[in-house]
Amino acid sequence: MSSPRHVPVLLDRVVALLAPALERPGAVLVDATLGLGGHTEAVLTRCELARVIGVDRDTEALRRAGERLAPFGDRFTGVHAVYDEIPEVLADLGLSQVDAVLFDLGVSSMQLDVRERGFAYAEDAPLDMRMDGTTGPTAADVLNTYSAADLTRVLRDYGEEKFARKIAGAIVRQREDAPFTRSGRLVELLYAEIPAPARRTGGHPAKRTFQALRMEVNDELAVLRRAMPAAIDAIAVGGRVVVESYHSLEDRLVKQAFTAVTRSEVPHDLPFVPEGSEPALRLVTRGAEKADEDEIRENPRAASVRLRAVERVRASTTGKGAA
Repeated sequence: MSSPRHVPVLLDRVVALLAPALERPGAVLVDATLGLGGHTEAVLTRCELARVIGVDRDTEALRRAGERLAPFGDRFTGVHAVYDEIPEVLADLGLSQVDAVLFDLGVSSMQLDVRERGFAYAEDAPLDMRMDGTTGPTAADVLNTYSAADLTRVLRDYGEEKFARKIAGAIVRQREDAPFTRSGRLVELLYAEIPAPARRTGGHPAKRTFQALRMEVNDELAVLRRAMPAAIDAIAVGGRVVVESYHSLEDRLVKQAFTAVTRSEVPHDLPFVPEGSEPALRLVTRGAEKADEDEIRENPRAASVRLRAVERVRASTTGKGAA
């Protein structure tokens, strides 16, 4: 099996955003997208009072991260779960709240770099793309069973692919001869269907289709839509939620969730904000922060990152986030 590399995006900035929430003894971070544990390792090293609950749906990632983080002993706990299951994870661990939650969305370095997982288009591999390889339909299942209309929707909405309808039609025609099982055949189809002028711009012609299939297979937007309010509800006063997004649809969902909880409900023409009517959370970042040129040169995966953070400044009226 090929070996993965792991270069966390915006690592120093992410730790700097999390650190103020993790300065008390016993502070807890939920790393909701553990991957190979790069962010968690940095937090445990630099925030010596904190412990981390690492959540991942990928059992191989949990195994590898567990080995990497073993020197930290009981300061690290790994949990096999999807990140919209944060309330259940915390309940199982006897926690009513935590001090920070981190999301590093999208596909992990390990999943891209381990050829057998089928996430990457650079090498021929089985069309799997499941983040949790133990359950659910694969990318091959999507390609071989979805209608042309549904394939078009997936490629257009999740891949922002201009030639979605053309590609979907070709997939449906070709699967009548033989089902799609490996990535190499799909890449050949994409080269054939995407016009040459379009192939010369915007990166690899398979990038958008592979991204769309991965997001469909793992139901990523629906999971994120549920996970954002769950994470916000889970943090105590002074707690922070930090999110790295790599796709415009993901970033839009995060922005909407953060705007909803940091916006005042007081009428704009009121000369003052009555006590207790202030928003329960505040934005920590101004808009979405991006990687600089040096980081992108060092780590090309940083090119599309959008980083946002919020902090709970008071307990909500529902009783969540109470100290």
